[in-house]
Amino acid sequence: MKILVVEDDKNLNNSICEMLKNLAEVDAVYDGEEALFQAEQDIYDLIILDVMLPYVDGFTILDKIRKFSNCPVLMLTAKDTVNDKVRGLKLGADDYMTKPFFRDELLARTEALIRRYNNNFQGLQLVFKDMKFDIIHKTVSINGDKLEVFGKMYDILEYLVRNKEIIIPKEQLFNRIWGFDSDTIWSVVEVYVSNLRKVLKEYDYNIYLKTLRNVGYMWSEKEK
Repeated sequence: MKILVVEDDKNLNNSICEMLKNLAEVDAVYDGEEALFQAEQDIYDLIILDVMLPYVDGFTILDKIRKFSNCPVLMLTAKDTVNDKVRGLKLGADDYMTKPFFRDELLARTEALIRRYNNNFQGLQLVFKDMKFDIIHKTVSINGDKLEVFGKMYDILEYLVRNKEIIIPKEQLFNRIWGFDSDTIWSVVEVYVSNLRKVLKEYDYNIYLKTLRNVGYMWSEKEK
C-alpha cells in the first residue's frame, strides 16, 4: 500500500508520514508541481493533499488528478470555510479535514478511505480465496501457512491481488515497487515475478498470476 502526502510544512509533513508509516509506504512532497508529477505516475492508493502549496494549488492538482485517476484524495488544509469545502468536494475530494486535526481522526479517516476503495479488504486485511494478507506486518498466508514472500516480492503480490482483473503494465509495476527514479533496470520485475510464481506454485495459486507478453501482468480468476 502506498500513500502520497502533499504538505509544504516539512515538520507537519514528516509528522503525518510518521503517523501513517505502520499503515503503508509513505512518500512526502512539499510543493504542488512535484505533487502533480508524482500523482501522474498513478501508483498511489491514497493522496493526502494540502490546498495552499507553492507553484500549483491543491484544488488545481485535484482537478487534474480526476482527469486520469479515481485514487482517493483526502484534503487536509487550513482553508475551513464552507465554500472551500464545497469546492473541494465538487472537484472530487473523497474527504476534507481542516487543520489543526487530531492524530486518531486522521488515522481513522485514512483507514476508512482505504477500506471504501478496496473491496477485497476486510478491515486492513486483504483476502483472495484462502490467501490472506496482513497489511500492517506485510505477511501473506494460504490456509494458515505463511508464504516465503517478503520485501518487494510481497509488495508485487499485494499490488496485483488488490488490482485483481486489471492489467498492470510492467512500467507501472516497476514505478510502483522500485520508484520511477530508481537506477534499477526494468528486467528486475521479471526476476521477482518469476520467483513469486515459484512460491505460489506450491499451492496452485500460480494459475492466477497471468503474464501478458510485452504488456505486463494481471491477477485473474479468468481463463486466458
